[in-house]
Amino acid sequence: PKIHKLSSELLSATIIDAMLSTRTVSHTVPSRSGRTPFTSARSGIRGRHSTHVARVTNVTETIFDEQVLKADTPVLVDFWAAWCGPCKLVAPLMDWVEKEYNGKLKVVKIEHDSNPQLIAKYKVYGLPTLIVFNNGEEVPGSKREGAITKGLLEQYLRKYGVSK
Repeated sequence: PKIHKLSSELLSATIIDAMLSTRTVSHTVPSRSGRTPFTSARSGIRGRHSTHVARVTNVTETIFDEQVLKADTPVLVDFWAAWCGPCKLVAPLMDWVEKEYNGKLKVVKIEHDSNPQLIAKYKVYGLPTLIVFNNGEEVPGSKREGAITKGLLEQYLRKYGVSK
């Protein structure tokens, strides 16, 4: 029950973050006088738009060095599994962050079950696990386990030297 409650809260926070960043919210208030209803659009909520196409890459052990360790930009690695509920919550954020950081951050996904050597090497014990790599190395202290909201993801990236 406690885990279910936490998952529900994370799901709610993720959905709300996604809604607030991608929609213009309209409020219609009926007028008592019979005049045209008042409508306001909260344009300040809408997120920045970019022409960058999100390309989250699925990486395997055979191309890990090329795609992650030899990358020209910082890389956010998302270790995930198809059977992992919290991984499904984080998946849309990976597409969002790839697009939002507009080429200043590369995002890759590594499937847990089919990449046991990488799982062992980076000591991935819980899913999802996020790790930031820069200049061919894991950024010390950047390993993070569990679901994350958009706001916390931005803080996490800033903390480990990744900026828009």
